[in-house]
Amino acid sequence: MSAVTSSISRPPGKLFTEDLDLVPTMIHAASTTAISVHPLRRDVALLEGSGGNITVLTGKDGKLLVDAGFSVSQPRISAALDSISPEPIRHLINSHWHTDHTDGNQWLHSAGAAITAQVNTRKHLSVVTRVAGWAWDFPARAADALPTSTFETRHDMLLNNTNITLEGYGPAHTDSDISVHLVEADILLVADTWWNGVYPFIDYSTGGSIDGQIRAAQRNVEAVTADTIVVPGHGAIGGKADLIEFHDMLVAIREKVAGLKHQGMTVFEVIAAKPTAAFDARWGQFLITPSAFTGLVYQGV
Repeated sequence: MSAVTSSISRPPGKLFTEDLDLVPTMIHAASTTAISVHPLRRDVALLEGSGGNITVLTGKDGKLLVDAGFSVSQPRISAALDSISPEPIRHLINSHWHTDHTDGNQWLHSAGAAITAQVNTRKHLSVVTRVAGWAWDFPARAADALPTSTFETRHDMLLNNTNITLEGYGPAHTDSDISVHLVEADILLVADTWWNGVYPFIDYSTGGSIDGQIRAAQRNVEAVTADTIVVPGHGAIGGKADLIEFHDMLVAIREKVAGLKHQGMTVFEVIAAKPTAAFDARWGQFLITPSAFTGLVYQGV
């Protein structure tokens, strides 16, 4: 499988996620980054370079996109889509509500896409929603940027000779996360319930938690075989072994942080104890720094 590398610059280490200026950093990166196209299999391709990964299924029923990236990437996303095939854009699935996955909703809807998402995605996009971990207030989105079809726990689609199963995780990274299984291609899209090679952000403001992230990670492990291509929300595609490694990292760090917190240590003392040290070289080199991730785990144990 070809690697997909992140193009977002890495800032120096900070203490908490609100220090990272994460939203403007991602938007700035998306405004200049080229969109790379990575063919997977059976008329499925991955677009990388505009926030979260974007997956595209092409065929006679028109293009289906899973996630929309940032709107500042529209010209480059459009060119990338045209390079794949001539079919029009007809469908968009939002994996969850976060802006790096939904900011392009409006232009994709204008281009012809019906938008499908878990019901909480529409709820959060419909109102002003604050993410405390980013110290950022997201305004209510325009009506034509909102999902046109929503579901609670499961939704099935048949497009381009492909059975597509959408399933909600329950509270995980947020309370709106879904997986998307392209059955015949044996490709599972798990969005931000898996960040490949980096510590994940956990959005406690909209229902996420470390325990929910771990439950979703375990569910992902159980959902795939050795042949399944797994597409994360951020980072390279991978497979079952990668999902197991991510799950085990989350569990180990949770246990360490919980043990220190239960001894009465403050969040600053726990961060100073470096409970993530064994994992930092592998996972701690991106926007969510070791101290930031420790703070997120501390909040949930």
